[in-house]
Amino acid sequence: MDIDLSGRRALVSGSSQGIGLAIATELARAGAAVVVNGRGDDKTRHAARSITDRLPDADVTAVAADLATADGAAELHARVPDVDILVNNLGIFGARPVLEIDDDEWRRYFEVNVLSAVRLTRTYLPGMMERRWGRVLNIASDSAVVIPAEMVHYGMTKTALLAVTRGFAKAAAGTGVTVNSVIVGPTHTPGVETFVGELVGEDVPWDEAERRFMREHRPGSLIQRLIEPTEIGNVIVYLSSEFSSATTGGAVRADGGYVDSILP
Repeated sequence: MDIDLSGRRALVSGSSQGIGLAIATELARAGAAVVVNGRGDDKTRHAARSITDRLPDADVTAVAADLATADGAAELHARVPDVDILVNNLGIFGARPVLEIDDDEWRRYFEVNVLSAVRLTRTYLPGMMERRWGRVLNIASDSAVVIPAEMVHYGMTKTALLAVTRGFAKAAAGTGVTVNSVIVGPTHTPGVETFVGELVGEDVPWDEAERRFMREHRPGSLIQRLIEPTEIGNVIVYLSSEFSSATTGGAVRADGGYVDSILP
């Protein structure tokens, strides 16, 4: 399957590292002009350079803005008025016993993980609908379906994203614009390495730590390893293409078979 996204502009929120950076890189590899986003100027510019270092012909723009705030979303929109592909990747996670999560932390997780996606979709979806083409992709998680006991607040936000996705897809019905979520499984990122260390011990060598994490905390994974970020990027490239035109309002799984269900 030859996917060519030339002529499309893609915005990936929270793409200065990890899964977001991998998604931005693969979209650029497929020919899309990519807007990389992070909160800090230096880190965001460094992420953009890391893409052009690998793909010298790539069209990459770095825009620093805190998309967990309405002001940050407005700042981004002023600099990037229209996009064809919106990937709402921005998110935070961390382990905390559910009885210790206070109101402020519940609100922070909702603001960052859910409202950032709602704001950007509300901003860019109308233009896509007017042009009769567009792709909105929300990065959800297996935690949306299998709520982890150690981070219920995170799981709650990812469940909310599935509902948000379905609702916006209905708003775009019949316009040629698709809106989907991607249920991402345990993925190998620097943040996850830290998270794994917190659960199994900081002094455990990485290979053993990964095996223990998967065995003790994610035993349902059918691939029995962490997913690599590029594997998520490949799914996003397909869903951003013409080939995915019949897929909308869905929750597409890229979870390594972790969710033990035929349907999401």
